[in-house]
Amino acid sequence: MIKHSVLIADSGSTKTDWAFMGKCIQTQGINPFHQDEDTIRHILQEELLPQLSNSYDRLTSILFYGSGVRPELEEKMQNILQDAFPHVTHIEAHSDLLGAARALCGENEGIACILGTGANSCLFDGSLIVKNTPAMGYILGDEGSGAVLGIRFLNALYKNRLSDQIRMEFETSTGMSMAQVIERVYRQPMPNRWLASLSVFIHQHLDYPAVKTIVVQNFIDFIRHNIAPYQRTDLPISAVGSIAFFFKEQLAEAAIQEGYTIGNILRSPLDALIKG
Repeated sequence: MIKHSVLIADSGSTKTDWAFMGKCIQTQGINPFHQDEDTIRHILQEELLPQLSNSYDRLTSILFYGSGVRPELEEKMQNILQDAFPHVTHIEAHSDLLGAARALCGENEGIACILGTGANSCLFDGSLIVKNTPAMGYILGDEGSGAVLGIRFLNALYKNRLSDQIRMEFETSTGMSMAQVIERVYRQPMPNRWLASLSVFIHQHLDYPAVKTIVVQNFIDFIRHNIAPYQRTDLPISAVGSIAFFFKEQLAEAAIQEGYTIGNILRSPLDALIKG
């Protein structure tokens, strides 16, 4: 397989990063669990293909790693990609967690995590995922994720566990009142993406101890609920995703408190997957 002829995708809930022939392009997130086939086809046709332009005919293989690509949905995702790229002879679709594990651990054993809009983790044996604690999404789980961080921040903000100064700064920054926040979360599409977007404001206010505590506790709960069941404190915790990358100091603090060390932290697994 000639590397420059391979299109590699890393897709999360918010965005999909694509790499092809040394060029990185981006579309909105693709998730076959939450999106129907027509929605995914529209993204491929209207967002991806125009950006590939003249390079389209050189494409021979596709490796797609994506959120929501469970084993039972791999064939569905492969078929959608085949319809969009009928001339491509080799297409694989796997979970974003496997892509993260390969990028973070290579051929070594390790604990690999995704900490972005959503969260997930696994025990990786250097080839396959051997254990996985179900993340269960931002309503039932997803501790450590950007979406849950947003939920916990808003809960603290409007239940008077944060200062009036922070609330005024937040409402000035977003132009939203509590009523508008509730409207956005409960009545608008993709609330998980919006909740995760609040991580930018949160990061800007880490000098407030109460805000920092929310971040650290979110990671502590992630480790206790998702990593501890592997019973492998001998392995470092490695992670990909914007939340892991921008809050790496707070992640390290949480890990130390729980008896773990931190391994590789990557904003995106794409560069490592290309090299691999």
